[in-house]
Amino acid sequence: MTPTDPLLDNDGSEERGDRLSAERHAKLERLRAEGIDPYPVGVRVTHSLLAIVAAYADRLDAAEETEDRVAVGGRLVMRRGHGKLVFLVLREGDAELQVMAQLDALGEEAMERVADLDVGDWVCAEGVVIRTKRGELSVKAQRVTLIGKSLRPLPDKWHGLRDTETRFRQREVDLTVNAAARRVFRTRSLVIRALRSELDGRGYLEVETPVLHHVPGGALARPFATEHQALDIPLYLRIAEELHLKRLVAGGLPRVYEIGRVFRNEGLSPRHNPEFTMLESYEAYADYHDVMDLTQALVQRAALEAVGTLELPYGDGRVDLGGTWPRRSLLDLVRAATQRYDLDYDTPLNDVRQVCSRHGVHVDEAWGTGKLLLELYEHLVEHSLWDPTFVIDYPLEVSPLARRHRANPHVAERFELIVNGRELANAFSELTDPLDQRERFEAQARAKAAGDEEAMVVDEEYLRAMEFGMPPMGGLGIGVDRLVMLLADVHTIRDVILFPTLRPEQA
Repeated sequence: MTPTDPLLDNDGSEERGDRLSAERHAKLERLRAEGIDPYPVGVRVTHSLLAIVAAYADRLDAAEETEDRVAVGGRLVMRRGHGKLVFLVLREGDAELQVMAQLDALGEEAMERVADLDVGDWVCAEGVVIRTKRGELSVKAQRVTLIGKSLRPLPDKWHGLRDTETRFRQREVDLTVNAAARRVFRTRSLVIRALRSELDGRGYLEVETPVLHHVPGGALARPFATEHQALDIPLYLRIAEELHLKRLVAGGLPRVYEIGRVFRNEGLSPRHNPEFTMLESYEAYADYHDVMDLTQALVQRAALEAVGTLELPYGDGRVDLGGTWPRRSLLDLVRAATQRYDLDYDTPLNDVRQVCSRHGVHVDEAWGTGKLLLELYEHLVEHSLWDPTFVIDYPLEVSPLARRHRANPHVAERFELIVNGRELANAFSELTDPLDQRERFEAQARAKAAGDEEAMVVDEEYLRAMEFGMPPMGGLGIGVDRLVMLLADVHTIRDVILFPTLRPEQA
């Protein structure tokens, strides 16, 4: 152990932590020497702690006993008393239940075993349900069994986990000692369940598509590369689910969705983890207006089922997910932010570059007007959009998979949903013209050859699927992790991913 390890013991002392750990190892050896397995298998419990607490919440007066025999298990998180009477508190999830161990009921040898238990041990208790004289719901133990010996002391409730990175690196300890962490991941589970329920109810088919791709596509991102030794070919972890899902729609599955992991070889930030969860859905005959309606329905249902309200606390403010969300074009937002109401996609490029320079926006010589307008929007506008806003009609230049707008050739029928200054969803009327798509892929390939590591390549398998014919369709991508961040009121993506990506732990 190193002096900086915050899990050494209850008070953070390395010396005391070593001593406590040594004591626990000694107890383990004594148990084994006596023929007792400290890690048994086949343990049977009759009820969860939550079930006992719920079933007897409004029953039993103080000092009342039942004949209801139960067997329960959990982690020992507190103990008090000694000698002839010891009280143990077991925890399972967020439920806690007291176990009363008495010399008269257990016998001297068993009470010695109880005295040797440490906070952090996993324990099974068999007995009857009672309420103590002080009104505490309890199991009056007739047998107490160690079922998982803890060799490392847990942080106490006062010191807790003092190092944020250790919370993420040792999530099992974080979940044990932090109720807030358990709440976040229950919220996450409810969010995913709600998303599935809404899509299933609308007739969508949940599918699974490959994680290993021959060609990375479906997004502008740098992939993780690997190789298949038997086939002697390069492969890439997927950066999006999109292209395979659209091939399924072309194959006659009119509504499909997938909730799965995607991987992007990019930096870490409060909003970015290299491995994250995306919901993508595709619907034949829909356009981006239909998908906006779907997106609002999905987010609102997730909020209601996960947290029970559409008015959410977030940081120092509140977010209102109710009502009908506004739809505003990216160009109009940029015009208002720059006070240049004459800006348009045919504005001379040098003029747009000067606007960028005046507002401190970096300019790359390879960027066209559309990309520069996107940069102005992201620099000046996006962070200021607090309540849900659909930002629509993105530049075609930065939307290689979206359909060209039916009334404006410079933009795509694409939107992003922005909430509290962050992108929550990206969607568009899908491009289904194989010739147009090939031209855009080839333009992306030229950009990649010129040094853009996030640009796409030509995906011949996908183009072949398009050439067989695709129906018009609308597609949606929702960042599940960011949605959970919003609904759980947390501010870093690592708080909503059970095991986020971290640097290797140093010895």
